[in-house]
Amino acid sequence: MATVDLTAATFEETVTGDGIVLVDFWADWCGPCKMFAPTYEQASESHADVVFGKVDTEAEQALAAGFSITSIPTLMAFRDGVMVFAQPGALPAPALDQLIGAVRELDMDDVRRQVAEAEQGEAAANLS
Repeated sequence: MATVDLTAATFEETVTGDGIVLVDFWADWCGPCKMFAPTYEQASESHADVVFGKVDTEAEQALAAGFSITSIPTLMAFRDGVMVFAQPGALPAPALDQLIGAVRELDMDDVRRQVAEAEQGEAAANLS
């Protein structure tokens, strides 16, 4: 599967579905982004069950700002609508494959429990 361009209009629908979605925040002027692009594209061909999205931070500045993107490339991984990974920097191919494997192996019931606990803790902190 080739990479798909994500926009403010398509982002939420794409990342909130079932399965794994990787998102590469990039810009045309970014050297490391250009170096990472072939690795990301090749991974999209090797992992047909994963959606590989790309967000052009120049064209989608509001979307990038909404995720507090301050360094590019930034890679995010979503699984079943939950963001499970976010990190700036280009990954070499073996590390990208390792990340995809780790996201596949996540116990999503445990992840959702941890997210709920964190949200409850934040709500309690806001009340005090």
